[in-house]
Amino acid sequence: MTIIGDANIIFSGILNANGKIGDLLLNSPDRFLFIAPEFLRTEIYSHHDKLMKISKLSIKQLLEAEYQLYKSIEFISEEQIEPRHWKLAADLVSDIDPKDAVYIAFTKQFNCKLWTGDKQMHKGLLKKGFKDILTTRELFNLRNKTK
Repeated sequence: MTIIGDANIIFSGILNANGKIGDLLLNSPDRFLFIAPEFLRTEIYSHHDKLMKISKLSIKQLLEAEYQLYKSIEFISEEQIEPRHWKLAADLVSDIDPKDAVYIAFTKQFNCKLWTGDKQMHKGLLKKGFKDILTTRELFNLRNKTK
């Protein structure tokens, strides 16, 4: 199963590689293919100061945590997304969080599931009939149910 993790998932995984999110990213290669848009690296980089402050990690430790998680993710250029998927995605998230359109566009382009910890987005998308979305708990249960 292909899964696209959004920025808050990767952010959380970097903060706690030993938690559920880190476990899923690092220990599920036989169950899931994790993908992400290329811009995610830039977004995470822009939050390095915040990540270091919250985690108390040095820049070297932060970069190592990032590297370990990124090894589990296939990064894909946003240029591969068809315009029709961008349009659908923009419409779906326009009143939730427009910057998350890229994740929805990826789910449509690559026929995958969106993994997010953003409760507002999760609830808003489900309300609109978008079913290709998973919480950390759902993904964890899915992985462990079939082991």
